[in-house]
Amino acid sequence: MSKPKIPGLSYRDAGVDIDAGNALVDRIKPLVARATRPEVLGGLGGFGGLFHLGERFDDPVLVSGTDGVGTKLLLARQMEKHDTIGIDLVAMCVNDILVCGAEPLFFLDYFACGKLEVDAAADVVTGIAEGCRQANCALIGGETAEMPGMYGPGEYDLAGFTVGAVERSALIDGSGIDEDCVVLGLASSGAHSNGYSLIRKVIEVSGAALDQDLAGQPLGDALLAPTRIYVSTVLDLLKRFDIRGMAHITGGGLTENIIRVIPDDFGLELDSNAWTPPPIFEWLADSGNIELGEMRRTFNMGIGFVLVVPESQAAPIASALDEPAPVIGRIVRREGEERVRFV
Repeated sequence: MSKPKIPGLSYRDAGVDIDAGNALVDRIKPLVARATRPEVLGGLGGFGGLFHLGERFDDPVLVSGTDGVGTKLLLARQMEKHDTIGIDLVAMCVNDILVCGAEPLFFLDYFACGKLEVDAAADVVTGIAEGCRQANCALIGGETAEMPGMYGPGEYDLAGFTVGAVERSALIDGSGIDEDCVVLGLASSGAHSNGYSLIRKVIEVSGAALDQDLAGQPLGDALLAPTRIYVSTVLDLLKRFDIRGMAHITGGGLTENIIRVIPDDFGLELDSNAWTPPPIFEWLADSGNIELGEMRRTFNMGIGFVLVVPESQAAPIASALDEPAPVIGRIVRREGEERVRFV
């Protein structure tokens, strides 16, 4: 008995649309062209991104970082708003390498989906390009992976990768931090890109509607506010002031991130009365009945980036900024195992 003849198959029959991928490349070319730097060699479409360091650095240390945006993606898909999640992706990477004093040079993205929806993907890249513009780094390349069966309808995932550089002599490693130092806080734009599994659980158990009002804006908009990019602000300060250490407040919150840059012989006292967290954090704590300690080790609580500086530098730095930079803590001699204490 002869086997039934299989009709001629194509990649499209298997769920991968090459034409859609080409259409996306055409859509994003103008976006990539706006997110560039003079050091970029070549253009979009090659097998590798080319970047020439030139003679800007005498003894450069390359600093790399990679991250994603976690389950904040699920909220973006639920709200069908895809044009800011790319800013989050860039921010999570460039803010991390900024902690070392590094200037972000270029960025690459990875976009994976089950079926490529060109409009949504183009919106995502719009955000990525905007994030690169804010960080003054080049969107030098990326990868779009269409994987039917791996992701369901409308689902996609993101990963980002960045490389920066800093002079070896200017590398910030926290080694100069001592008990004469204080901690300055720079405001966050909201929850940034951490704690969204808990945020989504709060929405579920509270029955909250994403269009309900929160301090004059829809709750969903407050939750989807893109992560602040601190690059231009901090790089400018590094040129003028003695900054001994920095921390990007991500997963682990204030409790676990700042101490990562503090030498082992020292601890950290944080003054929770030094700033007022934005309304979104009060809403989360109340609606989810979340204990204060859990809030502090999950969310940034309104402080997205910190600078550890000699106390004599605190007032001049605050005066140089166009925003508040409160002293939110100080470095103390370590006593016992508990290194972080709220006072």
